[in-house]
Amino acid sequence: MTTRVLLALIAGAVAGLVLVAISPATADTAAAFMQPIGRLWLNALQMTVVPLVVSLVVIGVTSANDAAASGRTARRAMLVFIVLLSAGAAFAAIAAPALLSLLPRDDALVQSFRAATAAPHAVTTPPALADWFAAVIPSNVIAAAAASAMLPLVVFALFFGFALTRIEPARRDRLVELFQAIADAMIVIVRWLLWIAPLGVFALMFAVCARVGVGMLGAFGYYIVLQCALYIAVTLMLYLVAQAAGTPLRRFAAGVLPAQTIAASTQSSLASLPAMVESARVRLGYPLEIASLVLPMAVSLFRITSPVQYIGVTAFVAWIYGIDLGAAQLAGCAALAVVISLGSVGLPGQVSFMATNMPVVQAAGLPVEPLGLLLAIDTIPDVFATVGNVTADITATGVVAGREARNGSADDTNDETFSETSVG
Repeated sequence: MTTRVLLALIAGAVAGLVLVAISPATADTAAAFMQPIGRLWLNALQMTVVPLVVSLVVIGVTSANDAAASGRTARRAMLVFIVLLSAGAAFAAIAAPALLSLLPRDDALVQSFRAATAAPHAVTTPPALADWFAAVIPSNVIAAAAASAMLPLVVFALFFGFALTRIEPARRDRLVELFQAIADAMIVIVRWLLWIAPLGVFALMFAVCARVGVGMLGAFGYYIVLQCALYIAVTLMLYLVAQAAGTPLRRFAAGVLPAQTIAASTQSSLASLPAMVESARVRLGYPLEIASLVLPMAVSLFRITSPVQYIGVTAFVAWIYGIDLGAAQLAGCAALAVVISLGSVGLPGQVSFMATNMPVVQAAGLPVEPLGLLLAIDTIPDVFATVGNVTADITATGVVAGREARNGSADDTNDETFSETSVG
């Protein structure tokens, strides 16, 4: 699938650039014909977003609650996951716009891209902070769903998911099963649409290159560099987190290297799980009972580069359209990215890219047209993303192990003090 989509992207770019060089008028006519085809494909993908995201959030909340209910170590692991995800999202919300502001942006390219994608809502005015805050909780959840207002919709799904954890288990299980069935059905539809993704990507890329020209290819290069830089920066910061948790920097770097190698070659956290267990237990000396609990939980619920990706994609789309995102918009996108990432870990890569990036981009009031093109070039950044996820899984295990060790020492000290007091 990745190869087919990438070849379609290249073919669309070459065809558009060659045609515009031969006959600009013909290229414009052809672009006007191809653009609705690409837009039709994107519309079909968008129709799955609302039911899929709501279902994933509800399932994610109940899964996290079940995992946390299994014991103190599991609850501590969930807290570590949420803290690290939030930190990653906050970092991306600050770093991505800052990095993009350093890149040269041609105003003529911005105007050409707006015209090429024909996105009527491409230009937005960031809402006032009071208006944004008041809109976080929807007064009408049906209206929010109809308007694709993703942040209020996810807030409702969070309330609904937490409410499910407080009702009779049998009824809760039936509702969770219903949401799981909805999510599975939406994923099937997305898989069908991804099967024809080469046609949609070709149409979108042809229309863009026929109207924008070769400058668009340079912008895609910026996207690859941006995402790789964000992933690498987050991965390096995890080394510092591990050191703060009690694992020496050199020892941690040597210990995670085998798992990182597997992650880079397979681009799969699940395939890297055996190597992660070996690194955590043998090379880093984390207790087996902690590693065997935290690492499978992390693979199932924790993907630290997901919110980084969502924010990076959103910031790039805003940059390519010449839109400056406000602090409220970035904060809302960061919070939404954390919530969505918890429920989407089990999704296949390309399904995850379209289904999870769309809500965050829409929440910022941006058009989704570029996502079909970014899907095709996300293969290179995905290598660094998987390495970051595996590093984060082992880091979280080290944080939990260090915390458990400190609590255990404190408990032993308290027991000794109690015994000495009793004897005295």
